Amino acid sequence: MLALGAHAQPTKPLRYWNQNTKLIPWRAPLTPKLSALEYLDLDHDGDPDVLKGVMNESVPFLWIDDDDDMKKGDLEGDTDSDCLLLDLNRNGVFAGPEDISIDWNDEDGDGQADVQLVVKNDKPSKENYFDWGADFMYVMDFDHDHILNFIDWNLLNVQAWDKHGISNFFTDYHGNSLFLKMHGSSYRIADLRYNWENPFIFYDKDGDGLSEMAIRLVDTPIFKKATGDDPLFQGQKEEVAIKFGQKIDHVSMTFDLDNDNAPGNEFDFDLSLNLRGPGFDYSDQKHPFKSLKGLPAADKFFYDARWRQGGELIYPDQDAAWGLIFGRGQWNQCTFVFDEDDDCNRWERVEFYEPKDLFKVGKNNGGLDNNPQADAAGDRGEWDADFSGQGQLYVGAFDGRLHLYGAEWGAWRTDQMAFSYQGFGGLYNRYRPERSQRDPEGFATIKYTDSDNNGFLDVIEYDLDGDTKFEEKVSLKQLGLDDRREVIKTSKNEYADFQGLFKGVAEGMWARANEAVAIARKHGLSTSHYAFYQQPHSLHQQYEYGFWLNFYLYQDLRHLARLKNDKALLKTLDKAYYSGNWKLINPS
Repeated sequence: MLALGAHAQPTKPLRYWNQNTKLIPWRAPLTPKLSALEYLDLDHDGDPDVLKGVMNESVPFLWIDDDDDMKKGDLEGDTDSDCLLLDLNRNGVFAGPEDISIDWNDEDGDGQADVQLVVKNDKPSKENYFDWGADFMYVMDFDHDHILNFIDWNLLNVQAWDKHGISNFFTDYHGNSLFLKMHGSSYRIADLRYNWENPFIFYDKDGDGLSEMAIRLVDTPIFKKATGDDPLFQGQKEEVAIKFGQKIDHVSMTFDLDNDNAPGNEFDFDLSLNLRGPGFDYSDQKHPFKSLKGLPAADKFFYDARWRQGGELIYPDQDAAWGLIFGRGQWNQCTFVFDEDDDCNRWERVEFYEPKDLFKVGKNNGGLDNNPQADAAGDRGEWDADFSGQGQLYVGAFDGRLHLYGAEWGAWRTDQMAFSYQGFGGLYNRYRPERSQRDPEGFATIKYTDSDNNGFLDVIEYDLDGDTKFEEKVSLKQLGLDDRREVIKTSKNEYADFQGLFKGVAEGMWARANEAVAIARKHGLSTSHYAFYQQPHSLHQQYEYGFWLNFYLYQDLRHLARLKNDKALLKTLDKAYYSGNWKLINPS
């Protein structure tokens, strides 16, 4: 704790030096006047238990000393085991509507907080949906880097998406960490042991302090009926309007396949999977915490003190999540998305395309990018609507890339220049992230279909000129090619397996492209026009450049065959390209 010594004190209020400057407000501002502080001894043991004052000129605060180490003269509580209450609406009630509270908890007793709870309540409401202006959010620091949630102390609000540069987020989404969150006021939630994002887990698989993998588990809230009696909420206070089903019914998992995250590129997830369905019961995943209970004598200050009275949270943890997803989970659909243009720098995952209109563009406009947080173009989505493929993958012979086994169809909106950049630019609507990119006027689209419902895509259609009409359609069956491939069991893989899988895919793509270069040269075609694609500097560039180099040269060779009216060569070229076997070509 910071305390003031015996030196002469200023008689006039002293404005805190970093209050409302243009610098990042990392800490709670110190009091402007020592004499304005009040110390309360709740247990009458001779030392203070509560520090009372005013922050930012007008906001009343209480620091509650949960570890009993506060002394008279301290200017603030500590951030290992104390709790700060801010009466934002200045109505004399703490931890109520429109107020914010921050509780630090030192679980292992090392003098540093391991768990931080932020309770940001919204206005009283009779509407029974998400309160997007509210946050009930635990952040858990498993890697002991002491980074927790980010509070903007000028705004006195959670700014969990503020960041440095592209994706160096101030809140602890990096390394090994976890958070539980509900966009709801605490007093509206029936059982505070459960949460909506319950939890969101980040994994640091190589110990570099960054996240190579993340899993989001969702317990979809049950909201009280807006009118009439609701038996689900009998026995609850009138203002309680949110319950949880105690089932994880929505799972997203994401992987940095080439592990290319680094300072300046902290988040670079490449592939995400989403599972939905009845899910699994997780009510037995109980976690006791000895540090969550606060000083009982201070409960009288709280509008809602329940989150200070319990010592248990219920959620699947880092170690259990994967096994529960695939062991207990009952799923009925799966979505796959791959960041083909490698521009995803979101903190949680590559955002999902939806199986909607192929060509409509814009958030909430009914197209593939209907999701406001999705990339307008540049990603490839595939959808298994009946979960026949059980979330498994395969490497397609026709393009050498990872695909979702069981997908009925898929589509890739190409964006070779990453023009429609999927970033996180800080455009907010009540602190919800919104898309920050330029929507393209047009793009080349490639559609994939499983025409025989055997789990493998076998029809490929191309709209390369962006006119929303497919000018070419290729059937693997008509080429006499077998679309079946070895199925990769996602449930059996660990992160290292996904990393190794992508390494094999990228290197295979690059080898395939080099074979195409050799074939083109033997047919008298210059390949120097594609010099850019022939100089990859990373694994993902081998993957991306390799695909495009292979595709361009294949199309050039087809053009040459048509000029020569060589139908046999044209047919062989098609079989060679879509089988991934350029050795079928015998140069003339």
